[in-house]
Amino acid sequence: MLAAALLCLHGAQSQTVYKVAEPVEWVNTLMGTDSKVSLSNGNTYPAIALPWGMNFWMPQTGAMGNGWAYQYTADKIRGFKQTHQPSPWINDYGQFAIMPVTGKLKFDQHKRASWFSHKTEVAKPYYYSVYLADADVTTEITPTERAAQLRFTFPSTDSAFVVVDAFDKGSYIKILPKEQKIMGYTTKNSGGVPSNFKNYFVIYFDKPFTVATAWRDSTLLKDQLELQADHAGAVVGFKTRKGEQVVARTASSFISFEQAELNLQREVGKDGFDVTRQKAKDSWNKELGRLSVEGGTSDQVSTFYSSLYRTMLFPRKFYEINAKNEVVHYSPFNGQVLPGYMFTDNGFWDTFRAVHPFFTLMYPSLSAHIMEGLANSYKESGWLPEWASPGHRDCMIGSNSASLIADAYLKGIRGYDINTLYEAILKNTENEGPLSSVGRKGVKYYNELGYVPYDVDVNENAARTLEYAYDDFTIYELAKALNRPKEEIARFAKRSQNYRNLFDPETKLMRGKNKDGRFQTPFNPFKWGDAFTEGNSWHYTWSVFHDVQGLANLMGGRESFANMLDSVFKMAPVYDESYYGTVIHEIREMQIMNMGQYAHGNQPIQHMIYLYNYAGQPWKTQYWIRQVMERLYKATPDGYCGDEDNGQTSAWYVFSAMGFYPVCPGTQQYVLGTPLFAKLTMTLEDGKKMVIEAPGNSAKNLYVQQTALNGQPYTKNWISHQDLQKGGKLVFRMGATPEKTRGTQPAAFPYSYSTANK
Repeated sequence: MLAAALLCLHGAQSQTVYKVAEPVEWVNTLMGTDSKVSLSNGNTYPAIALPWGMNFWMPQTGAMGNGWAYQYTADKIRGFKQTHQPSPWINDYGQFAIMPVTGKLKFDQHKRASWFSHKTEVAKPYYYSVYLADADVTTEITPTERAAQLRFTFPSTDSAFVVVDAFDKGSYIKILPKEQKIMGYTTKNSGGVPSNFKNYFVIYFDKPFTVATAWRDSTLLKDQLELQADHAGAVVGFKTRKGEQVVARTASSFISFEQAELNLQREVGKDGFDVTRQKAKDSWNKELGRLSVEGGTSDQVSTFYSSLYRTMLFPRKFYEINAKNEVVHYSPFNGQVLPGYMFTDNGFWDTFRAVHPFFTLMYPSLSAHIMEGLANSYKESGWLPEWASPGHRDCMIGSNSASLIADAYLKGIRGYDINTLYEAILKNTENEGPLSSVGRKGVKYYNELGYVPYDVDVNENAARTLEYAYDDFTIYELAKALNRPKEEIARFAKRSQNYRNLFDPETKLMRGKNKDGRFQTPFNPFKWGDAFTEGNSWHYTWSVFHDVQGLANLMGGRESFANMLDSVFKMAPVYDESYYGTVIHEIREMQIMNMGQYAHGNQPIQHMIYLYNYAGQPWKTQYWIRQVMERLYKATPDGYCGDEDNGQTSAWYVFSAMGFYPVCPGTQQYVLGTPLFAKLTMTLEDGKKMVIEAPGNSAKNLYVQQTALNGQPYTKNWISHQDLQKGGKLVFRMGATPEKTRGTQPAAFPYSYSTANK
């Protein structure tokens, strides 16, 4: 009987899906939530939100201020929180919580917490529901971009309460019983905000209050309706019948109470809960439906749309629409309310690789707005953001804003001030910023020596050099498109080759180099950190996105290059953690995945599988893509193999399922892999459709035998942005054995600077 049950379960999981009517119903927002500090399976939370919405909501299991605000293994929920958290490591801002309780009035975050079970939890992008056992209350949430509705189903009681917690570090609360309203603000944040930062919120209930009082810290302030304190909150009470539903409509603003009211009026208005839920569902189906898949297993379809959902959360809209219907934003840089778009909660070290290239392909209007937001960030702070949440945060390395800007402009996206953005890019190339993540740390060494030295107290120096060199390539391409002076173009062309200065011919790896020109010693290529960022030399050596052929030449040619790629998977997952003094979670995630030195759970090496296409061995790309997709992703709480950073790890899956990947943003090429589905239809922003077909595709038939574009044989290992934008049909003929004659000659290889500039 057990064997039969397991067989039925396997059959259900692997059942072929021929049509996806509502893609949002395939999303599991709990994917990646079974995480902790020592081991990330995604480090996500179930965001109840609209695509790129200004506000998200979430069930809160962690204590106030804990970045791991929702953990799948938790037993209790403390509240339902408005959140703007992009990552547990960055933490939150603009946050307050709402929590129903019954019986004894409990407002303290620990005492009000209620046991819950995932068996009573419904977690979707557009709707969340859970039964709170201690209160005997079911809570439901449905979002808009800047507002939400919460619906509480109470038991029969004269002691039904809703607690509003504006959190510590400075908050304000006011109860207006006649209006059945609570208003307040929270200033709690994790950095990156001006001194006047506030998130203003309003909450309206559809039932009169029988109890209304404020509270401070652990003290209930009887009959007090207004309070400004370090930690302020409110409690309102009701007498309810069994099954009676009380609805709270809420919105917030970074600008003012008046704007919060306007956001609520504009986005919720008189809509009932179910109307708002349907609108949110329709919004997700519209955006997710831009990619329609057929012919995959139910597991694959769920993982695909769960990953696509994550790709569509960040960067968040940090702008609002004022009473004159003008786009305005509170500046997280100078604290003023200014015209124009603003986006935030994004680390470009992660998302330049695939997330923003996905937007340039599928959402060019969004990309244009993001570019305008970048220009506004520069005007308001003097710097391009590299990790904003909501303003500049001192996190990660590189000046990868150049990649975003160049990629968008070179792919034809317009409608923003490119000259201001180019000015900002140039400033980055000559200056360090007020934070180590802004501008270019070590830039004087880089510009004078062609690398950031290992021995000058600039951490992660080799990683910085490699990323600056790639960014200089994107600037070189952008400078040409903008008809900049020849000397300027030549300067960035030369700097794009600075990766060569760190290549060690003895080990065929990238290696830190001292100021005197000698390589660092001793050198352990398995040492994480030190000269590199959250990785080792085996991970970062491949960060020559723009000149893979140049790297292959340094390694001794195509065969040697392919052997080095093979070595990543053949080696044991050994590591040296001495730089950190402990085994960081990224190391552990590599170790336990049983793929050698391949560390897909972190971003630097994620493109490396596609590099076999530059070595004339595309079948190895195809093999390893499927291995990663099948072994390292699943739409389950432990479904990622590391941090799902702002959609990047998800975007890798989405692109790879489509059959190609943007190895080098700033070029017009996507490198081919192996499509996951028998058919995938891209509906582009202008309505054109690009159909990707792979008849006979399966777990065994993973190797590409032949390709055809619009009925004509196609022999390249890449496809252009222009060809995808035209629409049409790309057909892959699949087979169970590697095809070792297709894509093996240099004429088929993707772009490399060295090949294009012989």
